[in-house]
Amino acid sequence: MSIDWTRWHDGYADPDSLLNSRLAMVQGHLSDALTAAPPGPLSVVSLCAGQAHDVIGVLPGHPRQADVRAVLVELDPENARLAAERAAQAGLACVEVRQADAAIATGYADALPADVLMLCGIFGNVSETDIAGTIAAAPALCAPGCTVIWTRHRRPPDITPRLREWFADAGFDEHAFASPDAGGVLSVGVHRWPADAPSRSGTDGLSPRRLPTERLFAFAPQSA
Repeated sequence: MSIDWTRWHDGYADPDSLLNSRLAMVQGHLSDALTAAPPGPLSVVSLCAGQAHDVIGVLPGHPRQADVRAVLVELDPENARLAAERAAQAGLACVEVRQADAAIATGYADALPADVLMLCGIFGNVSETDIAGTIAAAPALCAPGCTVIWTRHRRPPDITPRLREWFADAGFDEHAFASPDAGGVLSVGVHRWPADAPSRSGTDGLSPRRLPTERLFAFAPQSA
């Protein structure tokens, strides 16, 4: 039986669950990224956003809320519906939920380049080749100074050291990496695209980074 991605989110409601602990870390990093961003409009793009507990849990009342335009991309129709419903209930007109395939970057090109790019809940469900490819393509999704927040489990074989190297090889600077549990089962990473990096548009006179047109990743078959 395939995973029920709607029920999978139930773990967030348990204050003692690892998912809840990971969510708190992600929300903290997102809040900090918004606070630290330069003045002006902010584009937040969340891929495989699920029910958007992270973004919707941070924006209401945040000092930068009025600056944010958030595009949340989620393929599962029920999760997308619930995310849109939660955003509406929170009065977040700045949040747009798109039921679409987050692996196809052209589907949210109008929201790019992002000032904050959320890659949570992806790297534990795709192949190592797809992880490496997504990270290599990530600079084309990022505005100068973009913060990328990502998650990955650390079950054996723990590939997070290689994952962090892939970010470094792509030109990102590591800002944070930690596990929310003593056993190190889950991890949250934060990387930043340099503020002086060339923009995707190339308007700074440097070579532009082309938006990827091929699939970034595909979720691997799993059993619940």
